[in-house]
Amino acid sequence: MPHDQPASAPGPAPADASDHDPAEVPFLGLLATGAAAEEYERPVLRARAGGAAAARLAALERAKLLALRVRTELEDRRRREAELSALYATAHDLAGLRDLDAVLRAIVRRARSLLGTEVAYLTLNDPAAGDTYMRVTDGSVSARFQQLRLAMGEGLGGLVAQTARPYVTDSYFHDERFRHTRTIDSGVRDEGLVAILGVPLLLGSGVIGVLFAADRRERVFEPAQVALLAAHAAHAAVAIDTANLLAETRKTLTELEAANEIIRDRSSVIERASDVHDRLTELVLRGGGVQDVVDAVAEVLDGDVEFTEPGRAPAAALDRSRADGHAVRDGADWVAAVRAGGEVLGALVLRGHPALDPVDQRTLERAAMVTSLLLLARRTAGEAEQRVRGELLDDLLDAAARDPRLLRERAARVGADLDAPHVVLAARMSGAPISDGDSPPRPDGTDRRRLWSAASHLAATRHGLAAVRDGGAVLLLPLDPDGDPAHTAREIAARLGTALHVPVTVGASAPVPAPAARPAAVADAYAEARRCREALCALGRAGQGAAAADFGFLGLLLADTRDVDGFVHRTLGAVADYDARRGTELLRTLGAYFACGMSPARTKDELHVHVNTVAQRLERVGRLLGPDWQTPARALEIQLALRLHQLSAAVTRETEE
Repeated sequence: MPHDQPASAPGPAPADASDHDPAEVPFLGLLATGAAAEEYERPVLRARAGGAAAARLAALERAKLLALRVRTELEDRRRREAELSALYATAHDLAGLRDLDAVLRAIVRRARSLLGTEVAYLTLNDPAAGDTYMRVTDGSVSARFQQLRLAMGEGLGGLVAQTARPYVTDSYFHDERFRHTRTIDSGVRDEGLVAILGVPLLLGSGVIGVLFAADRRERVFEPAQVALLAAHAAHAAVAIDTANLLAETRKTLTELEAANEIIRDRSSVIERASDVHDRLTELVLRGGGVQDVVDAVAEVLDGDVEFTEPGRAPAAALDRSRADGHAVRDGADWVAAVRAGGEVLGALVLRGHPALDPVDQRTLERAAMVTSLLLLARRTAGEAEQRVRGELLDDLLDAAARDPRLLRERAARVGADLDAPHVVLAARMSGAPISDGDSPPRPDGTDRRRLWSAASHLAATRHGLAAVRDGGAVLLLPLDPDGDPAHTAREIAARLGTALHVPVTVGASAPVPAPAARPAAVADAYAEARRCREALCALGRAGQGAAAADFGFLGLLLADTRDVDGFVHRTLGAVADYDARRGTELLRTLGAYFACGMSPARTKDELHVHVNTVAQRLERVGRLLGPDWQTPARALEIQLALRLHQLSAAVTRETEE
C-alpha cells in the first residue's frame, strides 16, 4: 500500500508500523537481527517520506540514537568476550605445548590473527651481546628482516626494549620518536612494513624481549588492541620462564574465571556456556572418552554430532576452522577443528543446524578443545606402549644373555609371542620428503620420530616390536611358517612409504625361529637386515624392500647363513630340472660355453658336437633362464652358480666313494 494512500482506505498498516506504535519498535527488530548501522536510518526516512508528524520524527530520531548506542554497547561486549576467549585459547596452547619454539610460534600466530595484521614477530634480548634479536616471525617474507639485530634504543623495538613501554607508529619511516639506523630501516623496508605496534615482554621488572604486530600500510592501532597484544606478550614471557609456567598459567586462568563469573552474573547466555564448559570438564575428570564428549554435546545442542578423522571431514571447512580457531558453517552443518598446536587431529561435525547462536557455537568449539585433550592423552598412552615395545626389542638386540622366561613375560604384556618365527627388518627413510606443496621438508630429528611412530604403529598392529636404532627403525615381526622375508620387506617398505610420504628402504633378515630362546640370533639377524638395506641403497634401489635372496650371488655375502644350495637352485634350477627330466646336457653345454669365452665355435669343439647342436642347446637355455641370461650381471651369477654346482657335485662323488 503506498504511503500517500488516505488513512480511511482499507488494507493493512504500512510495513514500518503506524504513528501510534512506539518509536522503538522498528529499531528493536534491527537490533535483534544485528543489522548494519546504516539500516537504522531507514525507519526515519520512511516516516519522513510518509508525512509523519514532527513529534513522531523526533521520537524516531531519539529511538534511533538510543538503538545505535545499544548496538555499540553490544558490539563492545562481543569484542571483549572474543578477547577473553582468545586469551583463554592462548592459555590452552601454552598448557598443551612443551617446546619453547612451538609456544612462541603459537603466540605470534595468535597475535597476528587477533589484531588482523599482515605480519607479527617477536624479539628477545641477548644479555651477553647487549642487544635484541629477531626470534620468531609469522607472515614475514624477507630473510634480511628475519635476521635483524637491534641495539638497545635503536628502532621502535629497541625503544620498547629500553623503556619497557608499548610503542605504536602509524608510519614507521615518518616517525622521529625513535632512532633510525640503516640496518634496521633496510630490513623494515625490505619487509615493506609501515604501521608497527610493539609491546614489551616483561618478566618481573625486567624486559626480556618485544612482541610486534605490523601492517604494510598505514593503520591506527586502538588502545584496546595495544592492551590485548600486551596480554599476549605476558603469555610469551611466561613461556620463556619455564620455572614460573604453572604459577603464571594458574594466575591467568584465575583471572579468566573471575571474568567469567562477572559475565555469568550479568548474562544468562554466558551462564549457559559456562555450565556446558563445566559439564565437559567433569566428563574429562571422571575419565570419559571422545564418544562421551560427542554424546554430551549432542544432548546439549539437541542435534547429531559426530567426530571424524581429518581425512573424512569437509576439507575446506576444516581448513577454515583450523585457521580461524572457531567453528565454521558448512552448508547445513557446523565444523569445529580438533587441533593441538598446529596439528589437526580431526573435527566435530554438528549436522542439520544451519542456524546456530553464538553460545552454541562456542559450546561446539569448547567440545573440540576437550576432544583434543582426550586424543592427546590417548596418544600419550600409545606412545608409552610403543616405548615398552622398543625397550624390549633393545634388550633383545643388546643383551643376548637375558632370561628367556622374563623376555616371554614382557612380550606377553604387549601381545607378542617370541616363541614363534619372526623376521627382523631394518628401515630407513631415503631422500627428501615427497612435497605436497604445503610445507618444506622436516629436519632429520623429526623424520626419525615420524619413522619410529609409523614403525611402532605397524608393529603393534602385527603383534611385533619396533625401536629406533642407527638413524633408522628396526622391526621384529611374526612370520608365517611359509612366509617370505623378501615379500615382508617389500610390503613394509610400501606401507611405511605411504604413511610417511617419503621413500623408505627396508632390508629383511632370514627367519629367526624363536627369538626368546636365542636372543643373540636377533642381533645377528638385524646385522643381516642392515646389510641388505645398505645394499639396496648402494645399488640405487632406495625406497624398496629386499632380503638376501633377492641379491643373487651377493646374497651369499649379505646373509649370515650361506645358503649355497638355495642360490644354485634359484639360478640354475630350471636348467638342472630340465636335464633331469629329459636326459639332456644343458648344464654341461652351459659350462663349456662360458669356459670357451662364450664362443659357440670353440664350444662345439670342446663338446665334440655340431655347432647347430650348441646353438639349439643355448636357445633352450635362453628359454629356461630368460632372454637376459647373457647380460654381464646374469652371466656372472650363472657362472658362479655353475662353479658352485660343480664343486658340490665333486664333493658328493668323493663322499660316495
